[in-house]
Amino acid sequence: MSDTITPCPWLTIIGCGENGRSGLTEASRKAIETAKHIFGAKRHLSLMELDGTPFPVPFSITPVLDVRGEATVMFTSGDPFWYGAGGSIAVKLDPSEYVTHAAPSVFSMIAARMGWRIEDSHTFGLHASPFDKLRPVAANGVQVIVTLRDGDAALILAKWLTDHGFGESYMTTFQALGGDDETRHDAKASAFCFDTLTHPIAAAIKISGNGLSQASGIPDDAFYSDGQITKRPIRALTLSTIAPRPNDVFWDIGAGSGSISVEVLLAAKGATAYALETRTDRVENIVKNAEAFGLAHRMHVVNAHVPDGLTDLLAPDIVFIGGGITMDVFHAIWDLMPIGARLIANTVTLESEAAITLLSQEFGGTLMRAEIATAAPLGAKRGWKAARPVLQWSVMK
Repeated sequence: MSDTITPCPWLTIIGCGENGRSGLTEASRKAIETAKHIFGAKRHLSLMELDGTPFPVPFSITPVLDVRGEATVMFTSGDPFWYGAGGSIAVKLDPSEYVTHAAPSVFSMIAARMGWRIEDSHTFGLHASPFDKLRPVAANGVQVIVTLRDGDAALILAKWLTDHGFGESYMTTFQALGGDDETRHDAKASAFCFDTLTHPIAAAIKISGNGLSQASGIPDDAFYSDGQITKRPIRALTLSTIAPRPNDVFWDIGAGSGSISVEVLLAAKGATAYALETRTDRVENIVKNAEAFGLAHRMHVVNAHVPDGLTDLLAPDIVFIGGGITMDVFHAIWDLMPIGARLIANTVTLESEAAITLLSQEFGGTLMRAEIATAAPLGAKRGWKAARPVLQWSVMK
Protein backbone atom coordinates (compact mmCIF):
# COMPACT_ATOMS: atom_id res chain seq x y z
CA MET A 1 0.00 0.00 0.00
CA SER A 2 1.10 3.54 -0.67
CA ASP A 3 1.53 5.99 2.21
CA THR A 4 0.94 8.96 -0.12
CA ILE A 5 -1.82 11.26 1.12
CA THR A 6 -3.78 13.07 -1.57
CA PRO A 7 -4.45 16.66 -0.41
CA CYS A 8 -7.97 18.02 -0.54
CA PRO A 9 -8.55 20.43 -3.45
CA TRP A 10 -8.44 24.02 -2.24
CA LEU A 11 -9.60 25.56 -5.54
CA THR A 12 -12.96 25.07 -7.23
CA ILE A 13 -13.11 26.31 -10.82
CA ILE A 14 -16.71 27.00 -11.79
CA GLY A 15 -17.87 27.65 -15.31
CA CYS A 16 -20.89 29.92 -15.38
CA GLY A 17 -23.31 30.91 -18.08
CA GLU A 18 -25.62 33.84 -18.73
CA ASN A 19 -28.32 32.11 -16.66
CA GLY A 20 -26.37 32.90 -13.50
CA ARG A 21 -27.08 31.01 -10.27
CA SER A 22 -29.86 28.94 -11.83
CA GLY A 23 -27.28 27.11 -13.91
CA LEU A 24 -25.10 26.05 -10.96
CA THR A 25 -24.82 22.47 -9.76
CA GLU A 26 -25.30 21.58 -6.10
CA ALA A 27 -21.55 20.94 -5.80
CA SER A 28 -20.84 24.44 -7.12
CA ARG A 29 -23.27 25.97 -4.61
CA LYS A 30 -21.60 24.17 -1.71
CA ALA A 31 -18.16 25.32 -2.85
CA ILE A 32 -19.37 28.93 -2.92
CA GLU A 33 -20.88 28.64 0.58
CA THR A 34 -17.61 27.35 2.09
CA ALA A 35 -15.17 29.48 0.11
CA LYS A 36 -12.91 31.91 1.92
CA HIS A 37 -12.07 33.68 -1.35
CA ILE A 38 -14.11 34.16 -4.53
CA PHE A 39 -12.62 35.46 -7.78
CA GLY A 40 -14.16 36.19 -11.15
CA ALA A 41 -14.69 38.76 -13.85
CA LYS A 42 -16.99 41.61 -12.78
CA ARG A 43 -19.67 40.29 -15.12
CA HIS A 44 -19.52 36.80 -13.61
CA LEU A 45 -19.67 38.11 -10.06
CA SER A 46 -22.68 40.23 -11.04
CA LEU A 47 -24.42 37.25 -12.66
CA MET A 48 -23.83 35.23 -9.49
CA GLU A 49 -24.85 38.14 -7.24
CA LEU A 50 -21.63 37.77 -5.22
CA ASP A 51 -19.27 40.29 -3.64
CA GLY A 52 -16.07 38.56 -4.74
CA THR A 53 -12.75 39.92 -5.94
CA PRO A 54 -12.69 40.92 -9.63
CA PHE A 55 -9.77 39.70 -11.70
CA PRO A 56 -7.32 42.47 -12.57
CA VAL A 57 -7.23 44.01 -16.03
CA PRO A 58 -5.24 42.86 -17.94
CA PHE A 59 -6.21 39.39 -16.73
CA SER A 60 -3.90 37.67 -14.26
CA ILE A 61 -4.23 34.56 -12.08
CA THR A 62 -1.70 35.87 -9.56
CA PRO A 63 -4.39 36.87 -6.98
CA VAL A 64 -5.65 33.29 -6.93
CA LEU A 65 -2.17 31.84 -6.53
CA ASP A 66 -1.52 34.29 -3.68
CA VAL A 67 -4.14 32.48 -1.54
CA ARG A 68 -2.98 29.00 -2.50
CA GLY A 69 -4.12 26.38 -0.03
CA GLU A 70 -7.16 28.34 1.22
CA ALA A 71 -10.71 27.45 0.15
CA THR A 72 -11.21 29.41 -3.06
CA VAL A 73 -13.74 29.64 -5.88
CA MET A 74 -12.77 30.94 -9.30
CA PHE A 75 -15.43 31.72 -11.91
CA THR A 76 -14.83 31.42 -15.65
CA SER A 77 -17.06 31.40 -18.72
CA GLY A 78 -18.71 28.12 -19.72
CA ASP A 79 -16.16 25.34 -19.99
CA PRO A 80 -13.05 26.55 -18.09
CA PHE A 81 -10.74 24.46 -20.26
CA TRP A 82 -11.99 25.46 -23.71
CA TYR A 83 -10.20 28.78 -24.31
CA GLY A 84 -10.92 29.50 -20.65
CA ALA A 85 -9.00 30.62 -17.58
CA GLY A 86 -8.96 27.08 -16.22
CA GLY A 87 -6.11 26.19 -18.55
CA SER A 88 -4.16 29.27 -17.45
CA ILE A 89 -4.11 28.29 -13.79
CA ALA A 90 -3.98 24.50 -14.15
CA VAL A 91 -0.44 24.64 -15.54
CA LYS A 92 0.65 26.25 -12.24
CA LEU A 93 -0.99 23.61 -10.02
CA ASP A 94 -0.98 19.92 -9.31
CA PRO A 95 -4.24 18.27 -10.50
CA SER A 96 -4.97 17.30 -6.88
CA GLU A 97 -5.28 20.99 -5.95
CA TYR A 98 -8.43 21.81 -7.89
CA VAL A 99 -11.80 20.50 -9.03
CA THR A 100 -13.83 21.79 -11.96
CA HIS A 101 -17.55 22.21 -12.49
CA ALA A 102 -18.05 23.14 -16.14
CA ALA A 103 -21.07 24.75 -17.76
CA PRO A 104 -21.93 24.27 -21.45
CA SER A 105 -19.33 26.05 -23.55
CA VAL A 106 -20.20 28.85 -25.94
CA PHE A 107 -18.94 26.63 -28.75
CA SER A 108 -21.28 23.79 -27.80
CA MET A 109 -24.28 26.11 -27.54
CA ILE A 110 -23.58 27.78 -30.88
CA ALA A 111 -23.07 24.43 -32.60
CA ALA A 112 -26.44 23.31 -31.26
CA ARG A 113 -28.19 26.46 -32.49
CA MET A 114 -26.56 26.18 -35.91
CA GLY A 115 -27.09 22.44 -36.19
CA TRP A 116 -23.36 21.92 -36.71
CA ARG A 117 -21.30 18.97 -35.55
CA ILE A 118 -18.59 20.32 -33.27
CA GLU A 119 -16.07 17.81 -34.59
CA ASP A 120 -16.61 19.24 -38.08
CA SER A 121 -16.06 22.84 -36.96
CA HIS A 122 -13.00 24.92 -36.13
CA THR A 123 -13.06 26.88 -32.86
CA PHE A 124 -11.04 29.95 -31.91
CA GLY A 125 -10.86 32.29 -28.95
CA LEU A 126 -10.25 35.65 -30.61
CA HIS A 127 -10.62 37.98 -27.62
CA ALA A 128 -7.04 39.19 -27.87
CA SER A 129 -5.79 37.35 -30.96
CA PRO A 130 -5.54 38.63 -34.53
CA PHE A 131 -8.15 37.48 -37.01
CA ASP A 132 -5.29 36.28 -39.21
CA LYS A 133 -5.40 33.11 -37.09
CA LEU A 134 -8.31 32.14 -39.32
CA ARG A 135 -6.13 32.24 -42.45
CA PRO A 136 -4.81 28.65 -42.27
CA VAL A 137 -8.31 27.13 -42.01
CA ALA A 138 -10.49 29.55 -43.99
CA ALA A 139 -11.70 27.76 -47.12
CA ASN A 140 -14.93 27.18 -48.98
CA GLY A 141 -17.49 25.31 -46.85
CA VAL A 142 -15.47 25.43 -43.62
CA GLN A 143 -17.43 26.05 -40.40
CA VAL A 144 -15.81 28.30 -37.81
CA ILE A 145 -17.01 29.28 -34.32
CA VAL A 146 -15.22 32.15 -32.58
CA THR A 147 -15.54 34.15 -29.38
CA LEU A 148 -14.96 37.89 -29.74
CA ARG A 149 -13.90 40.79 -27.56
CA ASP A 150 -16.95 43.02 -28.15
CA GLY A 151 -19.49 44.20 -30.68
CA ASP A 152 -16.98 46.32 -32.58
CA ALA A 153 -14.88 43.19 -33.08
CA ALA A 154 -17.75 41.58 -34.98
CA LEU A 155 -17.73 44.46 -37.47
CA ILE A 156 -13.95 44.26 -37.80
CA LEU A 157 -14.16 40.49 -38.35
CA ALA A 158 -16.71 41.00 -41.11
CA LYS A 159 -14.38 43.49 -42.79
CA TRP A 160 -11.42 41.10 -42.41
CA LEU A 161 -13.38 38.33 -44.12
CA THR A 162 -14.43 40.66 -46.92
CA ASP A 163 -10.91 42.05 -47.44
CA HIS A 164 -9.49 38.51 -47.68
CA GLY A 165 -11.93 37.31 -50.31
CA PHE A 166 -14.52 35.75 -47.98
CA GLY A 167 -17.19 38.46 -48.19
CA GLU A 168 -19.84 35.93 -49.26
CA SER A 169 -19.39 34.01 -46.00
CA TYR A 170 -22.46 33.87 -43.74
CA MET A 171 -21.87 35.33 -40.29
CA THR A 172 -24.20 34.61 -37.39
CA THR A 173 -23.51 36.49 -34.16
CA PHE A 174 -24.87 35.55 -30.76
CA GLN A 175 -25.03 37.96 -27.85
CA ALA A 176 -25.54 36.99 -24.19
CA LEU A 177 -25.81 33.37 -25.30
CA GLY A 178 -27.93 31.24 -22.96
CA GLY A 179 -29.39 34.19 -21.05
CA ASP A 180 -32.69 36.04 -21.08
CA ASP A 181 -31.18 38.75 -23.32
CA GLU A 182 -29.82 36.40 -25.96
CA THR A 183 -29.93 37.90 -29.46
CA ARG A 184 -28.94 36.62 -32.89
CA HIS A 185 -28.00 38.42 -36.10
CA ASP A 186 -27.43 36.81 -39.52
CA ALA A 187 -25.83 38.40 -42.58
CA LYS A 188 -23.17 37.93 -45.20
CA ALA A 189 -19.82 39.30 -44.07
CA SER A 190 -19.86 41.89 -46.85
CA ALA A 191 -23.23 43.19 -45.65
CA PHE A 192 -22.74 42.83 -41.89
CA CYS A 193 -23.60 46.22 -40.37
CA PHE A 194 -25.05 45.55 -36.90
CA ASP A 195 -23.54 48.24 -34.69
CA THR A 196 -25.50 47.71 -31.47
CA LEU A 197 -23.78 44.48 -30.41
CA THR A 198 -22.06 44.32 -27.04
CA HIS A 199 -20.04 41.84 -24.99
CA PRO A 200 -20.39 38.89 -24.48
CA ILE A 201 -20.51 37.98 -28.16
CA ALA A 202 -19.53 35.06 -30.36
CA ALA A 203 -19.97 34.19 -34.02
CA ALA A 204 -20.53 31.23 -36.29
CA ILE A 205 -19.13 31.60 -39.80
CA LYS A 206 -19.81 29.44 -42.84
CA ILE A 207 -16.86 30.30 -45.05
CA SER A 208 -17.41 31.02 -48.72
CA GLY A 209 -14.31 31.66 -50.79
CA ASN A 210 -11.03 30.08 -51.81
CA GLY A 211 -8.51 29.52 -49.04
CA LEU A 212 -4.90 28.40 -48.98
CA SER A 213 -3.95 25.24 -50.79
CA GLN A 214 -3.13 22.36 -48.46
CA ALA A 215 -0.31 21.22 -50.76
CA SER A 216 3.27 22.43 -50.39
CA GLY A 217 4.35 25.23 -52.68
CA ILE A 218 2.32 28.39 -52.06
CA PRO A 219 2.76 30.90 -54.92
CA ASP A 220 5.73 33.21 -54.45
CA ASP A 221 3.62 36.36 -54.76
CA ALA A 222 1.66 35.38 -51.63
CA PHE A 223 4.71 36.31 -49.55
CA TYR A 224 6.33 39.62 -48.64
CA SER A 225 9.79 39.35 -50.14
CA ASP A 226 12.71 41.32 -51.56
CA GLY A 227 13.34 38.49 -54.02
CA GLN A 228 15.30 36.40 -51.52
CA ILE A 229 12.83 33.54 -51.35
CA THR A 230 13.01 29.81 -51.97
CA LYS A 231 11.00 29.64 -55.20
CA ARG A 232 7.78 27.63 -55.25
CA PRO A 233 8.97 24.45 -57.05
CA ILE A 234 12.12 24.16 -54.92
CA ARG A 235 10.15 25.06 -51.80
CA ALA A 236 7.69 22.24 -52.48
CA LEU A 237 10.57 19.84 -53.05
CA THR A 238 12.28 21.05 -49.88
CA LEU A 239 9.10 20.70 -47.81
CA SER A 240 8.83 17.07 -48.90
CA THR A 241 12.35 16.48 -47.57
CA ILE A 242 11.75 18.42 -44.36
CA ALA A 243 8.57 16.33 -43.86
CA PRO A 244 7.38 18.29 -40.79
CA ARG A 245 5.41 16.50 -38.09
CA PRO A 246 3.01 17.79 -35.42
CA ASN A 247 4.76 19.56 -32.52
CA ASP A 248 8.16 19.63 -34.23
CA VAL A 249 10.62 22.39 -33.33
CA PHE A 250 11.99 23.82 -36.58
CA TRP A 251 15.07 26.01 -37.08
CA ASP A 252 15.14 28.04 -40.31
CA ILE A 253 18.69 29.37 -40.73
CA GLY A 254 19.05 32.22 -43.21
CA ALA A 255 15.27 32.46 -43.40
CA GLY A 256 15.07 35.17 -46.09
CA SER A 257 11.33 35.79 -46.37
CA GLY A 258 10.39 33.03 -43.93
CA SER A 259 8.43 31.16 -46.62
CA ILE A 260 9.84 27.77 -45.58
CA SER A 261 8.90 28.36 -41.94
CA VAL A 262 5.40 29.45 -42.97
CA GLU A 263 4.79 26.28 -44.94
CA VAL A 264 6.25 24.06 -42.21
CA LEU A 265 3.82 25.53 -39.67
CA LEU A 266 0.86 25.30 -42.03
CA ALA A 267 1.64 21.63 -42.58
CA ALA A 268 2.36 20.58 -38.99
CA LYS A 269 -0.15 21.26 -36.23
CA GLY A 270 1.45 22.49 -33.02
CA ALA A 271 4.90 22.90 -34.58
CA THR A 272 7.11 25.84 -33.59
CA ALA A 273 9.52 27.65 -35.92
CA TYR A 274 12.53 29.82 -35.20
CA ALA A 275 13.40 31.89 -38.27
CA LEU A 276 16.93 33.27 -37.98
CA GLU A 277 17.91 36.07 -40.33
CA THR A 278 20.78 38.57 -40.16
CA ARG A 279 19.30 41.39 -42.29
CA THR A 280 16.80 43.64 -40.54
CA ASP A 281 14.88 44.44 -43.76
CA ARG A 282 14.29 40.74 -44.33
CA VAL A 283 13.34 40.27 -40.69
CA GLU A 284 10.54 42.79 -41.30
CA ASN A 285 9.27 40.66 -44.19
CA ILE A 286 9.39 37.51 -42.07
CA VAL A 287 7.32 39.21 -39.38
CA LYS A 288 4.79 40.40 -41.98
CA ASN A 289 4.49 36.90 -43.42
CA ALA A 290 4.05 35.32 -40.00
CA GLU A 291 1.24 37.76 -39.25
CA ALA A 292 -0.39 37.49 -42.68
CA PHE A 293 -0.63 33.70 -42.44
CA GLY A 294 -1.89 33.78 -38.85
CA LEU A 295 1.27 32.15 -37.49
CA ALA A 296 2.84 34.89 -35.37
CA HIS A 297 2.08 32.94 -32.18
CA ARG A 298 4.07 29.93 -33.43
CA MET A 299 6.83 31.59 -35.46
CA HIS A 300 9.66 33.30 -33.59
CA VAL A 301 11.89 35.64 -35.58
CA VAL A 302 15.53 35.98 -34.51
CA ASN A 303 17.66 38.79 -35.92
CA ALA A 304 21.16 37.39 -35.36
CA HIS A 305 24.08 35.43 -36.77
CA VAL A 306 25.02 31.83 -36.11
CA PRO A 307 25.90 30.83 -33.41
CA ASP A 308 24.81 33.88 -31.37
CA GLY A 309 21.13 33.56 -32.25
CA LEU A 310 20.91 29.89 -31.28
CA THR A 311 21.65 30.24 -27.59
CA ASP A 312 18.14 30.40 -26.13
CA LEU A 313 16.19 28.34 -28.68
CA LEU A 314 14.40 25.10 -27.95
CA ALA A 315 16.36 22.10 -29.23
CA PRO A 316 15.37 21.39 -32.85
CA ASP A 317 13.77 18.35 -34.41
CA ILE A 318 14.56 19.72 -37.87
CA VAL A 319 17.06 22.31 -39.08
CA PHE A 320 16.92 23.90 -42.52
CA ILE A 321 19.88 25.94 -43.80
CA GLY A 322 18.88 27.97 -46.81
CA GLY A 323 21.18 30.95 -46.52
CA GLY A 324 24.43 29.28 -47.52
CA ILE A 325 26.27 26.67 -45.49
CA THR A 326 29.87 26.89 -44.31
CA MET A 327 31.90 24.51 -42.17
CA ASP A 328 31.69 26.89 -39.19
CA VAL A 329 27.90 27.30 -39.52
CA PHE A 330 27.40 23.55 -39.84
CA HIS A 331 29.47 22.62 -36.79
CA ALA A 332 27.91 25.36 -34.63
CA ILE A 333 24.47 23.98 -35.43
CA TRP A 334 25.36 20.27 -35.46
CA ASP A 335 26.80 20.49 -31.95
CA LEU A 336 23.45 21.82 -30.65
CA MET A 337 21.27 19.27 -32.41
CA PRO A 338 20.03 16.32 -30.34
CA ILE A 339 20.45 12.74 -31.53
CA GLY A 340 17.69 11.91 -34.01
CA ALA A 341 17.30 15.49 -35.28
CA ARG A 342 17.53 16.08 -39.02
CA LEU A 343 19.37 18.74 -41.02
CA ILE A 344 18.48 19.82 -44.56
CA ALA A 345 20.62 22.29 -46.48
CA ASN A 346 19.99 23.86 -49.90
CA THR A 347 22.74 25.66 -51.77
CA VAL A 348 23.40 27.19 -55.19
CA THR A 349 27.01 28.41 -54.79
CA LEU A 350 30.15 26.45 -55.67
CA GLU A 351 31.63 27.18 -52.26
CA SER A 352 28.65 25.78 -50.39
CA GLU A 353 28.47 22.82 -52.76
CA ALA A 354 32.08 22.02 -51.91
CA ALA A 355 31.29 22.24 -48.18
CA ILE A 356 28.26 19.97 -48.51
CA THR A 357 30.19 17.44 -50.58
CA LEU A 358 32.91 17.16 -47.91
CA LEU A 359 30.38 17.06 -45.05
CA SER A 360 28.32 14.33 -46.70
CA GLN A 361 31.46 12.20 -47.02
CA GLU A 362 32.06 12.51 -43.27
CA PHE A 363 28.50 12.49 -41.89
CA GLY A 364 26.59 10.55 -44.53
CA GLY A 365 23.08 11.48 -45.54
CA THR A 366 21.56 12.02 -48.98
CA LEU A 367 22.62 14.37 -51.77
CA MET A 368 20.17 15.49 -54.45
CA ARG A 369 20.58 17.96 -57.29
CA ALA A 370 17.50 19.71 -58.70
CA GLU A 371 17.46 21.63 -61.98
CA ILE A 372 14.30 23.42 -63.08
CA ALA A 373 13.56 25.37 -66.22
CA THR A 374 10.51 27.41 -67.18
CA ALA A 375 9.30 28.54 -70.57
CA ALA A 376 10.28 32.13 -71.41
CA PRO A 377 10.24 34.39 -74.50
CA LEU A 378 13.08 33.72 -76.93
CA GLY A 379 12.84 36.25 -79.71
CA ALA A 380 9.50 35.72 -81.40
CA LYS A 381 9.22 32.24 -79.94
CA ARG A 382 9.78 30.60 -76.58
CA GLY A 383 12.59 28.62 -75.02
CA TRP A 384 13.59 27.11 -71.71
CA LYS A 385 15.08 29.42 -69.09
CA ALA A 386 16.98 27.42 -66.49
CA ALA A 387 17.11 28.47 -62.86
CA ARG A 388 20.30 27.95 -60.88
CA PRO A 389 20.61 24.27 -59.97
CA VAL A 390 20.06 23.54 -56.27
CA LEU A 391 22.10 20.97 -54.37
CA GLN A 392 20.28 19.59 -51.35
CA TRP A 393 21.80 17.60 -48.51
CA SER A 394 19.72 15.87 -45.85
CA VAL A 395 21.20 14.02 -42.89
CA MET A 396 20.08 12.69 -39.50
CA LYS A 397 22.30 13.04 -36.47
